[in-house]
Order: sequence, then C-alpha cells, then structure tokens
Amino acid sequence: MSQEAGRPVQIHDPTLRDGQHAVRHSLGAEQFRAYLKAADAAAVPVVEVGHGNGLAASSLQVGRARLSDDEMMSIARETLTTSKLGVLMFPGWATTQDIKNALAYEVDLVRIATHCTEASVAERHLGFLRDEGVEAHGILLMTHMASPDQLAEECARLVGYGATGVGILDSSGHFLPSDVMARIGAICAAVDVPVMFHGHNNLGMAVANSIAAAQAGAGILDACARGFGAGAGNTQLEVLVPVLERLGFRTGIDLYRLLDAADIAGRELMPAPPTIDSVSIVSGLAGVFSGFKKPVLDIAAREGVDPRDVFFELGRRQVVAGQEDLIVEVALALRAARDGGSPAGRGTGSC
Repeated sequence: MSQEAGRPVQIHDPTLRDGQHAVRHSLGAEQFRAYLKAADAAAVPVVEVGHGNGLAASSLQVGRARLSDDEMMSIARETLTTSKLGVLMFPGWATTQDIKNALAYEVDLVRIATHCTEASVAERHLGFLRDEGVEAHGILLMTHMASPDQLAEECARLVGYGATGVGILDSSGHFLPSDVMARIGAICAAVDVPVMFHGHNNLGMAVANSIAAAQAGAGILDACARGFGAGAGNTQLEVLVPVLERLGFRTGIDLYRLLDAADIAGRELMPAPPTIDSVSIVSGLAGVFSGFKKPVLDIAAREGVDPRDVFFELGRRQVVAGQEDLIVEVALALRAARDGGSPAGRGTGSC
C-alpha cells in the first residue's frame, strides 16, 4: 500500500482567475456560468474567480476585465452549491475595502498574495480577515528568488498574522521537483497550517512539481482545467487529480464530472489550450512572471526586438509582477543596443 494511502489533498481551482491571463481577462458571464456549474458538479473543493491579477486589478496597466469583480463574484455565488468560492487579493491592487466588498458576496476563502520576501505586506489584511472569522491564506510569489529557509520564515510570519493556510507559487514555472520538495518540506516543518503549491508549466514540470509538493507534505494544490493559465499554463487539473488518486491521495473529486468540466473549459473558455512555446520556455528559464508573456510579446513586436532577449534581460534584473512598466524600458534598451550595433541583450540566456 502507498505511504500516501488516504491522505487528503484539497484541490483549489483558479481556472476562472489565472486563465484570464491567457485570454486578456475577456471571459464573459456565460463562460463563467458554464465552467462554475461543471466544477461544482465535479465537487471541486474551491473555485477561485476574478481578474488574472485578483481583486481590483482591472486596469490599463495589466488589462481591463470584461466583467467587473462584482459581476464575477455574483455569478459565482449564484452558481456554486457545493464548491467554496475563493478570491485572490494583491495588496497594492486592492485594499481592505475591496475585501469587504468580496465578503458581501459571502466569499468563503480569501488569498492574500505578496512577493516571496515581503510577507509583512499582508499583515493588515490577514488580521482583518482573522477578526472577521473568514478563511484566509497567505501565499508567496516568485518563490524561486528565495531559499527554502527564507520561505519558511515568511510563511511562519503569515501564520502569525492570521493565515489559516500558507503556500508558494512557482510564478514563472522555473522549479524542478527537487526545488519544490525542499521548499515545501521546509515550510511544513515551520508551520502548523495546511501548505499549498501552485505550479506553472513553462518547463513541462507542473504536474510532476505538484506531485512532489504533495509528497513533501503539501495539503492544498492549485490546478486549472486544461492547464488554462498564464504563460505556458498551470498544472493541468484533470491530469493531476487521477494521478494523485493513483498514488493513494484522496481528493474527493468525481473523475467523470471533472473530465466533463475540462471538456467544457476546452470548448467554452479558450481558443486553444496553453502550450509550451519557445517564449514560455525562455520565461521559465529566466524566472520571469508568467503573466508577462502577452505584454512582452506585444511590446517586443512593437519595438522590433526578440521577446526572448526581453525575457532574459527581465530575469537578469529580477523584475517581479507589478513592474510591467520595465518591459518597455528593457525593449527600448535592446532596440537602442541593436541600432547602435551592440550585441547587448544577446547571450544572457545561457542555461
């Protein structure tokens, strides 16, 4: 019998939030209803909705969403009967007032996301949610930029602020399974709340990394139908769940209904499933936030530079989410270097 026999793993499904990155935040009401109904029927424990960058992020800087936060949460609240409703909040995009607005829709779970070494930014918001008695998770972004011990310390801070769960995002799809096991293992040793992992698939490792996280002690895994998500996409939900079950973990999800939900997602939400293209590979190698893919492609085309050079330079500068304005700066510098005959920007992508 597997050593994992019977150990529960909760699946958190951000298809209708992270997937928004892949379609420029253009999902409409009927698309929301169709997928929410299918995920609910499959008994997916938590379904997250929103703009790709979370509450109050709809903007010229990162893209206007077709639906408002209120419309998305209202549709989800009306449709979900079994699954919990989750939302994501980045301090800086959203405020406590936006959280209060989400709670008016009886949101079950709020995630507060911060850069991997800036957990303190979440203190006020986690404290508010703790006082309100709402389930609140603290999650860290771009976690390849910090050591396992640093992440464990930051997660312990999040728990101290009131987080009832903590975890890490492989925001650029940079990790290998050994990286994930070291980080999840360190966090699990440091906290006494459930630990989560959210993978991206830039290097084709998302399912393997998610399994590694579970085997290292993670109790919550993120995954999206058809892998719908930023960059090369996320851990593929309908693949992860049966693999977990085969290993002996227990998810409580109905397989046939889940496969139906994935078919609906493939048909209704996306023009094509995410793929690992050359730009996504470079993004993963460079350690750049997956949500930068479309802005980098747009700006590189406009300035006539190679998007792979842009990604490697952004990685060298350790740019993080929220610094989208630097994409333009890097593209202009590469163009100037090219026009001046300098090879600057080339050769920075050595593996």
